[in-house]
Amino acid sequence: MVRLTADLIWKSPHFFNAIKERELDLRGNKIAVIENLGATEDQFDTIDLSDNEIVKLENFPFLNRLGTLLINNNRITRINPNLGEFLPKLHTLILTNNRLVNLVEIDPLSSLPKLQMLSLLDNNVTKKPNYRLYVIHKLKGLRLLDFKKVKQKERIEAQNMFATKEAEDEAKKVPVKTFTPGEVQDVPDNTKTEKPPRVVAPTPEQITAIKAAIVNSQTLEEVARLEQALKSGQIPAEFNVPGNDTEMSTVQENDDKMDTDDKNDVDDAPNQEG
Repeated sequence: MVRLTADLIWKSPHFFNAIKERELDLRGNKIAVIENLGATEDQFDTIDLSDNEIVKLENFPFLNRLGTLLINNNRITRINPNLGEFLPKLHTLILTNNRLVNLVEIDPLSSLPKLQMLSLLDNNVTKKPNYRLYVIHKLKGLRLLDFKKVKQKERIEAQNMFATKEAEDEAKKVPVKTFTPGEVQDVPDNTKTEKPPRVVAPTPEQITAIKAAIVNSQTLEEVARLEQALKSGQIPAEFNVPGNDTEMSTVQENDDKMDTDDKNDVDDAPNQEG
């Protein structure tokens, strides 16, 4: 992490850009916190803080000259609600590829009285329902949003959609339920309604009956159906014996009974000899 010191500011490139504005280039310095910008002595029209590690858009001194702030490719999650008090003439703000998530995080930008161009591309907030209309509603003077012109019909639609405070609050609501490690998520349980049929092994008698039916089949389709039944273990309905669903458990019970009877026979053997 690199501190934004006065020394760094004056050692960084500063020049007249393509539109003849005086620009300070602070790109790619791994700056995490905005500080010491008073050292600029308000001599710049544009400040470029792109490609750093800034988390909060705050801590600006009063910069009456600054009109353009480029701060894309950072980690911004929070904006000072009083930002406009310190940057009264800021008209262009590029926040592309940051970490703004909810519409409520956009509200502080309404403190910027001169803001006309804003980019929030590649922030998750752009995926929120009615994102564009909400931003247009909050920032009345905006002319370009995400490099697209704000149209008059969008302004009217935004005004109608957010005519009441209740509608605005509803749009800003953050879902209460969030994922926590180890928590079982609510997912549709299809296993209760879509369980595959339980396969019950065919009995020797059923296998014999199916084989006999194959020999006596009149069509190839019937032969294929019965052969598939043998392979899959799925017994065609005509070969089911009533109560077959419990057949396996009955067989197991009989096996257990036979084991018990055998054991009793062994235990009773000495008595029989006596």
